[in-house]
Amino acid sequence: MANPNGDLILRFRVGERITHWAIAIAFIFLFLSGLAMFHPFFFWTSALFGGGQFMRFIHPIAGVVLVLLFYPYAAQEWQDNLWLPVDTEWVRKMWSYMRKEHPALDSHKYNGGEKLMFWSMVPIIAVLFLTGIVMWQPWFAPAFSPAFRRVTGLIHATAAFIMFVGIGIHWYAAYWTRGSVRAMVRGTVSRAWARFHHPAWYREVTAKEGP
Repeated sequence: MANPNGDLILRFRVGERITHWAIAIAFIFLFLSGLAMFHPFFFWTSALFGGGQFMRFIHPIAGVVLVLLFYPYAAQEWQDNLWLPVDTEWVRKMWSYMRKEHPALDSHKYNGGEKLMFWSMVPIIAVLFLTGIVMWQPWFAPAFSPAFRRVTGLIHATAAFIMFVGIGIHWYAAYWTRGSVRAMVRGTVSRAWARFHHPAWYREVTAKEGP
């Protein structure tokens, strides 16, 4: 959708932006509180959440909130994240992007990197949720053996680390791709930004405007 009164194009609706930021906040809380429980060296972060006891209580609840936020959002976004040949080309040129270069690619609404992030989160959040249930004291953990809980704890920590790396790269890319953070805050991008970063999406949007 375009703005008839200016040079701006709507990229993210209000609901999309609210959900995106809510997921980001939930992840930050889960990561920091998870660190506190992972190793005593990081336990000081529990002070940010009212102390260790309250943090242990709220951590799994926040995990449920993350699941309830992410999967309905993913159900709305999956079609825009379908893999296309141009996304494979993006992966081949990924290191060029990491060096802050910009190879000319005919990207749609999301580029290959954004799609990789999306599709990696779909299974990783499921793994975090299922392993988290196994460790959820005092409700579900007593139903499982200590050995099984240790294994699931390792899987949980590994999945959390992979997600942390992915989101770190995601934030890095959003920061240096000028206009990306603004798009997720205000919802709009300039026509020049759309033409440069996502030309195929720009053509789709402007085609709907009519003559």
